Amino acid sequence: MVRINAVLVLALLLNTISFAQVFPAKNYPREYFTWPVDAKKALVANFGELRPNHYHMGLDCRTDQLENKRVLAAADGYIAKVKIEPIGFGRCIYINHPNGLTTLYAHLNNFNPALEQYITEKQYKLQSWKVFLDIPAGLFPVKKGEFFAYSGNTGGSQGPHVHFEIRDTKTDKVLNPLLFGFPIADNTAPDILRLAVYDRGISSFEQIPKFYPLKKVNGSYTTGSQLILTQTDKVSFAITAYDRYTGSTNKNGIYQAVLYDNEQPVSGFQLDSIGYDETRYLNAHIDYKLRNSGGSYVQHLSRLAGYPQGVYKDISGDGVITIEDDSVHQIKIEVKDAEGNTSRLHFGVQRLLAKQPRPPVNPIAIYQPGEFHPGFINVYENSNISFYLPENALYDSIRFKYSEIIPLQGYPIYRLHNGNIPVHCMFPVKIKAENRAHPDKMVMHRFWSDKNDYAKAFPVAMGNEKGWYQASFRAFGNFQLLEDTTPPSITPIGIRDGMNAGKLNRIAFVIKDNTKELQNFTAFLDGKWLRFTNDKGSAFIYKFDEYCPPGEHELKISVEDCVGNRAERIYHFTR
Repeated sequence: MVRINAVLVLALLLNTISFAQVFPAKNYPREYFTWPVDAKKALVANFGELRPNHYHMGLDCRTDQLENKRVLAAADGYIAKVKIEPIGFGRCIYINHPNGLTTLYAHLNNFNPALEQYITEKQYKLQSWKVFLDIPAGLFPVKKGEFFAYSGNTGGSQGPHVHFEIRDTKTDKVLNPLLFGFPIADNTAPDILRLAVYDRGISSFEQIPKFYPLKKVNGSYTTGSQLILTQTDKVSFAITAYDRYTGSTNKNGIYQAVLYDNEQPVSGFQLDSIGYDETRYLNAHIDYKLRNSGGSYVQHLSRLAGYPQGVYKDISGDGVITIEDDSVHQIKIEVKDAEGNTSRLHFGVQRLLAKQPRPPVNPIAIYQPGEFHPGFINVYENSNISFYLPENALYDSIRFKYSEIIPLQGYPIYRLHNGNIPVHCMFPVKIKAENRAHPDKMVMHRFWSDKNDYAKAFPVAMGNEKGWYQASFRAFGNFQLLEDTTPPSITPIGIRDGMNAGKLNRIAFVIKDNTKELQNFTAFLDGKWLRFTNDKGSAFIYKFDEYCPPGEHELKISVEDCVGNRAERIYHFTR
């Protein structure tokens, strides 16, 4: 009897150790960095929140809903890079630290005067407002807590805040800042809202999962009936879950989830150490089709075939549960936040005794070339259109559908599957269009729902056959080849030819193009390049400074779209 108990104790100990090793503990320094904003220590968003086509890769630090709060260096180091772009990070600074980590601060307004002057001189030398500059090490050293910039709302920001990241300097992987001991009180376990169950005998893209609302009883979540009956022998699960901080009602992202089958860990994911070259894999981590069709986010607990390990860890499988008999599998899902607060979902799953035949598949469009699979080069072509998907383009299999629309007026529209199926990488599309009047002005238009993409289409040959045009895209949908001979429009704001601009502090121009793809904007004042900003890709703005001294001036504005259509305006004014 003693021996049996010893064996049981050993088994339990080994089982406990295996649980602990699902995701090893992080050894990040917890008091190295200080809060990066001179404002109330609070978050708008955390690391790993689910966003369109990407994970949120840092902390969005509140700035009291104001701009121009002081941004402070999180630790000793030096300014290593500066990035300025119309969307994305907007105005952004990277600081390298001696411990091998880099901190990033985005959506900024002005930098400190010395850095601002340095960047302005570089922009004028390069004749580009948009820059990504490497700064010589030691040129701009900073101390922990030192001011170096003002907070703002630049780039892809939708309200005043500072986006803050911690990266491994060598690998550029982005680490979860909440693992570094910042003073954000969090004693609240994540909320698990609902469970989605998938039949993994077929593609996840070709089904609607069955949803189960959850209820919380004695601190643990469960499904209403506590037993899920299924007609398939392979199932997987996904959850809708959020995290909340103490004193906040924001629905933030969860940190970790692990799936257990009969108390044995099967698979899980953890949101930490993600590269920007990996962040688009979010589209395999969620049910993209559901979300893109207007549904909520659900996060798969199983790794799709076209998703490398990434944020997932396969422990005793890839998260697909095989039910080979009529036994009940006791399923547990553990969901954690970065502070270790844990919520658990318990339920049973059982296959019906009499396995039911699968329902018939919906009829496929008349042009059915077969199935496309992840990990393979998939090709489709006919007499009008051709494309291929690289090996890493798909996350799960699809039965590709194709159709054509021939309008009474205008050019044919070719539908390649549908835009609710994600594609990971760019792929080339070729469309045949003979005897076009302007072969150098061809644009390919991809559209789906309210999304529109345009790209210049280049002439290519298909074997010995000419009259084909090629462009590359990153999504399925409707494709149409157009001729574009219309130049962009230039609308001035605050300036007119011959005016006295002495009382103005800025001038602006709104540029619009029918393809929405502006290739170039340049401004020359008295023959010298003049810096216009273009935050959020809207108006081009010049704030009067020392580069426009008193006197008479000639301003020349030139814009060009993606196929080379140009527009130009000249204004004379006095200051």
